[in-house]
Amino acid sequence: MNRHRRKEERQRRAEDRGQWASKKEYLLVVAGNVVGLGNVWKFPYLCYKNGGGAFLVPYGVFALLFGIPLFLLETSIGQYTQEGFATYWRKLCPLAQGVGYGHILLKMFELSFIIIQSWALFYLIFSFSSQLPWATCENSWNTANCLTLEPLDSNSTNRTTVKNTTSAAVEFWERRVLGMSGGIEELGSVRWELALCLLVCWTFCYFSIWKSVRSSGKVAYVTATFPYVMLVILLIRGATLPGALDGIYYYLYPDVNRLANFEVWIEAGSQIMFSNSLASGTLIVLGSYNEYNNDCYRDCFWICLLNSGTSFVAGFVIFSVLGFMAQSQGVTVDTVVQSGPGLAFIAYPQATALMPLPQFWTVCFFLMLLFLSVDTHFVTVECLITSIMDLFPKLFRKRGRHEIFVLLICSVSFIIQLMLVAEGGIYIFHLLDFYGSTRACLYFLALCECLALSWGFGADRIINIIEDMTEHKPNVFFKLCWKYIIPLLSLISFILYLVDYKHLQFNDRYIYPDWAYALGWIIMLSSVLMGPLWAAGKIIVSVKTYTEHLSALCCPPEDPALRRNNTIGEEMYVELATPAVAT
Repeated sequence: MNRHRRKEERQRRAEDRGQWASKKEYLLVVAGNVVGLGNVWKFPYLCYKNGGGAFLVPYGVFALLFGIPLFLLETSIGQYTQEGFATYWRKLCPLAQGVGYGHILLKMFELSFIIIQSWALFYLIFSFSSQLPWATCENSWNTANCLTLEPLDSNSTNRTTVKNTTSAAVEFWERRVLGMSGGIEELGSVRWELALCLLVCWTFCYFSIWKSVRSSGKVAYVTATFPYVMLVILLIRGATLPGALDGIYYYLYPDVNRLANFEVWIEAGSQIMFSNSLASGTLIVLGSYNEYNNDCYRDCFWICLLNSGTSFVAGFVIFSVLGFMAQSQGVTVDTVVQSGPGLAFIAYPQATALMPLPQFWTVCFFLMLLFLSVDTHFVTVECLITSIMDLFPKLFRKRGRHEIFVLLICSVSFIIQLMLVAEGGIYIFHLLDFYGSTRACLYFLALCECLALSWGFGADRIINIIEDMTEHKPNVFFKLCWKYIIPLLSLISFILYLVDYKHLQFNDRYIYPDWAYALGWIIMLSSVLMGPLWAAGKIIVSVKTYTEHLSALCCPPEDPALRRNNTIGEEMYVELATPAVAT
């Protein structure tokens, strides 16, 4: 096969699957995906909790040893094969194709995160009220135990905390937004206002990806850049608030003794994993829409740097405002610090309610939150759809089929997720979050991915492929990371998760029933065990000897590694070969 013919085949495949209209669109979509909610509501809290500025040490180490190498591996493999995360294994290591099916299940569970968009949209609408409803107890949903949020009187030196009271913000969240039931056993009725917000979010998602990357790339011009505008505005405002320095002190004060705690290092690795979308299949799919000669080697450094830098800056935005809130209430910062939904929908809205022009700052915050979650979600859906369509190209690669399939996925997902906007939906969401996309799933998938690619397909082949595509030969450091460091760290983290496993509790007080825990383990193991079960099945059904079949399944029969031609005028080339083994 000559070079001209290979180029024609790549162009024909790009026309069938679609391709990024420009390098800029690819970078915007990837940046919008990796810079998400975790940068705003998780990293700052982890930094504060795990030694302040000292946490940057394990975070930086994991970014160097784990984040950048795995980011490069997944992006380059996607770009090379031009396949989704379920089918690219056929060209590299058919034995590990079960890992791709595990990614499909993982993506299906991740679809539930659209509910966060619904909450953010709900809050955004109420942010235009003349009186913010979470700042007062004069609402129909408030109880007799409600405590109005008020600034500390300048003549007072402390605030007396009344027992058995709840803040107005907590009651708005639990009683007005969620209408929380007593537990997962009491699903209750659908909250139709939230259901309408959910419908709006799914509608926006559909029109963002209905033309695949041809539409999502255009949407990213707004969704990927707008959060940075809001982040800068909130950063400037937060830095000028009284008490901001106290909050930043809590955020960055280094406690080097925490570095001796192994759990700190594990959480740093988990944050790198989640925030960079590693081992989830996302980077593989996004990279598959690149041109063959795109410089993915350079891209991975800049995107990883952007992600970590955004997390660091977001910490100043969050903790400067929490410092202001603590000073206004006459309490210490550690009493108002929260993570996750508690930060986004209780603590931060409380803080903005104490500022002059509270509506403006609340709108800025929830707009930022909304756009951060929008990017991540439509990329998740696009990756799932792309991978399924690559499994059945003859069925879906026809005019109009993509739009219909996207509509089907969005419609069915919306109907199923109506249970998440029911009165007991918050319990289901936390169950899916805790088990469906836990670090155990990602670490195990990362372990299987690195073993299959670096040992089965061959780390040297991957390095040669990257050199052929980008004209940059990765340092031997990357080979060491793929073959030894990442698998070892992933295995240790996976084992420690199982050893330190504790049952999920909601708000540290609600204990789920046994059937819910059993369901959670089924959800987690479904994606974890898919790879080993698939590999075992492929070997068992073989009529060849174990050694012969394992060799055939671990790599294509025709070596696709780069071969140099010494003839003057000829360039390096790569050949893809479909394995002779049935998949």
